[in-house]
Amino acid sequence: MNIVLSRDSGVRVMENTVTNAEKYFGQFCSLLAAYARKTARLRDKADQLVKQLIDFANTENPELRATMRDFAEHLAKVQDYRQAEVERLETKVISPLKLYGAQTKQTRAEIKKFKHIQNNEIKQLEKLEKLRQKSPSDRQMISQAETSVQRASVDASRSTHQLEETVYAFQKQKLKDLQKIFSDFVTIEMVFHAKAVEVYSSAFQTLENYDLERDLQDFRDKMRGVYGHHDTRPLTNTNPSASVPWSFASQSAQSTIQSQRKEEEVSEDDSSEEAPVEDLTGEGHGLHK
Repeated sequence: MNIVLSRDSGVRVMENTVTNAEKYFGQFCSLLAAYARKTARLRDKADQLVKQLIDFANTENPELRATMRDFAEHLAKVQDYRQAEVERLETKVISPLKLYGAQTKQTRAEIKKFKHIQNNEIKQLEKLEKLRQKSPSDRQMISQAETSVQRASVDASRSTHQLEETVYAFQKQKLKDLQKIFSDFVTIEMVFHAKAVEVYSSAFQTLENYDLERDLQDFRDKMRGVYGHHDTRPLTNTNPSASVPWSFASQSAQSTIQSQRKEEEVSEDDSSEEAPVEDLTGEGHGLHK
């Protein structure tokens, strides 16, 4: 009976490991999915800002118009990087976390199978004890019960070893995946911010180089009825840069991204929302609304 209790203690440890993985990986998945959605909405708002900058520039004098055009192009480029960030979060971070739904379910099934075998061993032990108490002289029945106990113990021992190997492999893979997933998360964020700082630096320099006095002179001339000194062609909308710094971003994917942006602008707002906990049993909500 002591062996049975020892096995039961080990199974509790294994079961807790799977339960914790199911709980926390589900929460990580939900929070990081919400993180990606928020980043996508930030991208959409920045796209709106780019459009407003261009519309505003078309009402202004030539120097400011050119400055705002260059500034808007820089902001649009940052949004290309941000879109790549969202896609890579989905591929490298969120999708691997979702896989733990099936993995925990499979490991739980193995634990359940072992418990059935263990319960049979306990049942045979209890049967033997009852026979020894009620019919201590019936050696034939006791012998048969002892044989059944021995067979059940062998099955439980073999099943325990198999379960230990399964849960150990699960734990090892979980730790490796956790390390890789969050390393990828940090790398994605570092690359985005490094690229963004580079472009924002250029945007800052564009604003620094703006010739305010020239625009004021042009404005003064217009007030006095003097025209023709500067080019007054209106600006067209700035197209996002085609050079996305991620190898997997194809042209067809960018077309899909643009349509998704328009849909999100209609359906999403700036209100703060609490993401539901990802259900890794397969019965809960997914990443997208």
